[in-house]
Amino acid sequence: MITYRSAGYLHLSLPRLLETLGERDRVWLWHNGDDEATLEALRPYREDPRVHRFHHSRENVRLREPTNWLWQESSATYVSKVDDDCRVSPGWLDTFAAAHEANPQLGVVGSWRHPEEDFLPDLAARKTVDLAGGHRLMRNLWVQGSGYLLPRALTERHGGIREDEAFTRYCIRLARGGALNGFYFPFVAEDHMDDPRSPHTLIRTDADLLERMPLSASANGVRTVADWTAQLERSARVLQTASLDVRAYGGWRRRVTSVRRRARRLVGQPATW
Repeated sequence: MITYRSAGYLHLSLPRLLETLGERDRVWLWHNGDDEATLEALRPYREDPRVHRFHHSRENVRLREPTNWLWQESSATYVSKVDDDCRVSPGWLDTFAAAHEANPQLGVVGSWRHPEEDFLPDLAARKTVDLAGGHRLMRNLWVQGSGYLLPRALTERHGGIREDEAFTRYCIRLARGGALNGFYFPFVAEDHMDDPRSPHTLIRTDADLLERMPLSASANGVRTVADWTAQLERSARVLQTASLDVRAYGGWRRRVTSVRRRARRLVGQPATW
């Protein structure tokens, strides 16, 4: 779990994460920055036997460096990251690990962070496949970077997240190498508390949004709660309709998509992914 200015959520996200651990599971904590309220909220957990390591970066290095830190220094069979503004579901680790054990071809298996109204059954059904062991997956080349489970052997084979690479692109790189990625189905929920529709959200007004400003909202020029909610709705639709052809995300096809994204921003329309 990577934390940054998250005291308002940590009392919900971190205890829930710890409650979901089995005897062989451990949490690594990385804190970015010097927000005293967040450090105070973390203090009771730093000596918890379920917390294997704690690292404090005085600089906010965001997500890539701490994610690679875990991947490179862990000896676990599987690795994951849970955002400080997310509450995982009980049993998520056991469910995903069982799916991996029965299906060695799996890459990144993710939780689903969108509310029920964002689920489009007819669209999702076209991408949903049956797996060995009675497991099912709504395939997609990428998942969000929280509440997933990934075999560490794949991080050894493909390396960590590169400097010019977001987690989405990393997942697509794994898929290009043959990994089967997607969201466990029926969906295993993850409460994304920075979604204004979450019952635990701290983003209720436009001023709240500007104060907290999620990374993906900032990257897409979002300034209002209405725009942020609309972006999250579009994101859910994209996940249920996106192409499974890795060629669509590389070469000239990727350049065309980038041009379209820039054009959308110029006319005031947030990008969809």
